Amino acid sequence: MTISETPPRPKPARRRGATPPPPEGHLLQRVILPRTGDPMSVRALYLDERTGIRLTTVPDVAGGEVLKKVSLGGSGVTARRLRATSRTSAVVPEQSEVSFAAYFNAFAAGYWRRWSRLTEVHLKLSLQGDGRVDVYRTKSDGSTIFERGVVVSGVQEIDMPLDLRPFEDGGWYWFDLTTDEGELVLHAGGWYAADEPTGRAAVAVGTPTFNRPADCVATLTALGEDPLVRDAITAVIIPDQGTRKVRDEPGFEQAAAALGDKLRIIDQPNLGGSGGYARIMYEALEHTDCEQILYMDDDILLEPDSVLRAVAFSRYSRSPMLVGGQMLSLQARSQLSTMGEVIDRGTFLWRNAPGTEPHHDLADQPLRQTPWLHRRTDVDYNAWWTCLIPRVVAEDVGMPLPLFIKWDDAEYGLRARAKGYRTATVPGIGIWHMSFLEKDDTSDWQAYFHYRNRFVAAALHGPDNPTALLRDTLKRTLRHLLLLEYSAVALQEMALRDFLSGPEHLFPKLPTVLGEIRAKRAEYDDGRPLDSATQVPLSDLDALSAQVFPDPPSGKVAAVKGLAQGVLHNLRAPDPGHQAVPQRNVPARHAQWFVLSRLDSATVATPDGRGVTFRRRNPALFRSMLRNAVTEYRRVAKAWPDLQRRYRAALPELTSREAWAREVFDRR
Repeated sequence: MTISETPPRPKPARRRGATPPPPEGHLLQRVILPRTGDPMSVRALYLDERTGIRLTTVPDVAGGEVLKKVSLGGSGVTARRLRATSRTSAVVPEQSEVSFAAYFNAFAAGYWRRWSRLTEVHLKLSLQGDGRVDVYRTKSDGSTIFERGVVVSGVQEIDMPLDLRPFEDGGWYWFDLTTDEGELVLHAGGWYAADEPTGRAAVAVGTPTFNRPADCVATLTALGEDPLVRDAITAVIIPDQGTRKVRDEPGFEQAAAALGDKLRIIDQPNLGGSGGYARIMYEALEHTDCEQILYMDDDILLEPDSVLRAVAFSRYSRSPMLVGGQMLSLQARSQLSTMGEVIDRGTFLWRNAPGTEPHHDLADQPLRQTPWLHRRTDVDYNAWWTCLIPRVVAEDVGMPLPLFIKWDDAEYGLRARAKGYRTATVPGIGIWHMSFLEKDDTSDWQAYFHYRNRFVAAALHGPDNPTALLRDTLKRTLRHLLLLEYSAVALQEMALRDFLSGPEHLFPKLPTVLGEIRAKRAEYDDGRPLDSATQVPLSDLDALSAQVFPDPPSGKVAAVKGLAQGVLHNLRAPDPGHQAVPQRNVPARHAQWFVLSRLDSATVATPDGRGVTFRRRNPALFRSMLRNAVTEYRRVAKAWPDLQRRYRAALPELTSREAWAREVFDRR
């Protein structure tokens, strides 16, 4: 791709040797560099160092320079890498080039254009040395446009105003730094606004935790070690719901000292995520003067600048709204796990937003090489691994529902939307969290919450006709049965019974339901995990047969045929010899319905690889559970209008501060 344009004349340089001051103005997003010790793949989230960008210049008749060509996406790799001297400063060696077209340093202009009241953004850089700054923008299809360039010589402060109006459908800004004969020092930089923000930067950061003290201390340390982040925080609220306390973890005293009296730790029983997040909101509204409440999970790795970016986005939004951070994979840290999520209003199930690709590796395909990343993605809600809720929204929308875990964040986003408060999931605001590839919580003890809370949210915000929801749930029941996951079906049945019992049981069940779930699950083979397949007799299949698995059905006809065969097999009596000795040892990746539905028994590895379950086929359970499920679905369908009325009438009470205090927090 070649672009020709005459760049503006460079600004006069200051005298050499003077260090420029940091940029002034209303900060939206700092230029940040990788942490010391980050893997090379993680650098791709901050820098694009392999683009082969080269600028060709020739003298013009007036003695200046004309940019003749910009080569994008070349195959060359920068010989001398940028050297970070801090999280916000770096040195670009001579004869080098580095692009800041990366997740944490490019500016997601399409999101600021759509949701903020800004019409322009300023790129401000404090530089010293010899080199060049070149700014690019993209369209929503990912095509790149050269915006402008500036030659740097000596000590110089760059301030480039950039128009946000061309970004209605998406697009980004970024800048590149290039050197020839000398090095170029970036002392500081960022994206700024000239307009005044609304309100104060006064955020209450909340993290409920359950037996993750090391992760929690790491987050506290990250919040306290950066002065800008620390100054924006008015309170850090930690509902500690575990038996391994955060206060007892090595490093806690140092982390707590940095935060001082801003840190508040509240010991309470295990009330799940919703109980923890509700306590955070309650404490923030009742006992602080915060203007924003930022929810974060306890099992994350935090990029502290995400706190500042979420607060800035909120303060410049056209109207109060929820600001969500994206999820990067904690196991493969260069992967963007989730770009944004929506809810199918028919089946009432969350899914990835259309046009996005989960688990996208930015080290393999960076921003400039991934067209779909340039489209703006709109969402219905943001999960609470990182989500900022303005105080005015929390006071109007109310508290989370008492759901323990699952669907509390999605329901809150839908409830906020119904009151006119939208949600944006913003690139560049991100944390690292365990990838969904590492777990399947729809079939373990959490299955109860997936089903009950999905139906509660659907009764509140879903369709008047539940046919699509019930049809999808029946498919999931059959899938569990073909996978020999009888405990999941038992929890599903329990969940629907509790849903049918009405909203008045949500508060009383909050502190007790987890014990009931564990007891019920332990009644079934697949609910009693083993440490290893060696704890039961190993399958006697030969090595070849043991490692060959059937392919998935190809096409609808084959799928229907395979499903029919699997159902018929599950209705037949199993081979008695397979009750004590597993017929097969099945790896997690092969634990599919078209594999397990043909077996009488199997050990199945858990998704995290830490154990196995010994599953044995039971035709009597298959029949009774399927029959009971159909009966329950008919009951739900018949009672649906009344259930919607009851849950919607109870919503104000279930989400009031007074009810949470009376029913939960004061009953200890």
